[in-house]
Amino acid sequence: MKKIMRCNILLLCLLFVSCNGQTNEKGQKETTAIVGGGCDGCELMYIGMPEEISSVSTSPGWHEKGQKLIVTGTVFQPDGKTPAPNVILYYWQTDASGYYTPKPEMDERTKRHGYIRGWVKTGVNGKYSIKTIRPAPYPDEDSPAHIHLSVKEPDIANEYYTDEIHFDDDKLLIPYKKKNKLENRGGSGIVRILLQDSLQIAEHDIVLGLNIPDYPQKVTADISSGLSIGEDQPSFVPFHAFGPDKGTQTCPVCKYGRYHGILYFVGNHPDWTAIKQWLQFLEQESEKRKHYLKVYFVYGNESKYSKKQRQKELEQIGKELNIKNTSLTFVPSFSDKATEADLNKINPDVQNTFIIYKHRSIVDKYINLKPTHENFNMLSDALDQTQGDYFHLPEPEYH
Repeated sequence: MKKIMRCNILLLCLLFVSCNGQTNEKGQKETTAIVGGGCDGCELMYIGMPEEISSVSTSPGWHEKGQKLIVTGTVFQPDGKTPAPNVILYYWQTDASGYYTPKPEMDERTKRHGYIRGWVKTGVNGKYSIKTIRPAPYPDEDSPAHIHLSVKEPDIANEYYTDEIHFDDDKLLIPYKKKNKLENRGGSGIVRILLQDSLQIAEHDIVLGLNIPDYPQKVTADISSGLSIGEDQPSFVPFHAFGPDKGTQTCPVCKYGRYHGILYFVGNHPDWTAIKQWLQFLEQESEKRKHYLKVYFVYGNESKYSKKQRQKELEQIGKELNIKNTSLTFVPSFSDKATEADLNKINPDVQNTFIIYKHRSIVDKYINLKPTHENFNMLSDALDQTQGDYFHLPEPEYH
């Protein structure tokens, strides 16, 4: 009987928290932290690694039995916006039966990863694609099917792992998430499956350093508000004062998470002239893209909060601007736990925060934007760029 071989990464990572002991001037031993904390099996990426690596990889399983799958995406720098070239991704997965099946000719050390393993190296645009088959879950276990990823950046000494790729249509995923907290290392690993004929396609972007322990951080004086690009947009339940879902307390992501969405947050310092200009712009964008874009204004001024007054205030603005597509919503404050608005981590003292998400994942963010023609164009371009094109595969690049 074949033996199930798998990397219990999370458990064994704890054993590799630090390395390279050094001695300081006082003769005391110091330790240098490993970026990512180390992991069991990540180092196997170097065994059999080809000298020339393309941005498009065809796995050994592509021509064998199983559901054909293409995983494609972009690797970004820590800002979540700048493409990261020359990043090596090593992947390994089970076959269509749920086993890490080895081949006799494989190096003994890599047999526990099975024969469906390979490498891609991002091109100048940060893009990569993996042509493989959809992995099956481990037989007789409750873990959902997944693909392991290990990352080697050109400027980081060691490799580190990101969240495994999971599939949102996997019936085992929701029970698994209830028992296991996903770390969102490199961003969410949960991908949405699209179909093109008999081919399944999934987009998976990675943000370098996101939620990676001991990742070297650049000193920045930037104002912070909202979660990072690459993380999942959390569920929360604002009150809908005007527009779609008026009179309800509806979660934007829960109801419309499959869409492209933009959340416009304003906190303790509302400039109503600017807000109205932004709402008029967003209403135009919503009308132009209404078949797939959902737009929300979320007001969270905690000063003199009155639900009745807040409802009336936004309703008057909605009527004044003839809002039809944009949801005008509010929460008692951005730290409110009852509506779970606190999960957004919005800074209430900034002028505004714009969060763009796609299929629940945050794909762009802007803070303190003034309603200028240039910023309108910038946000419109950002919506164009983050809409996505799942069915275009880049030409392979070799390095």
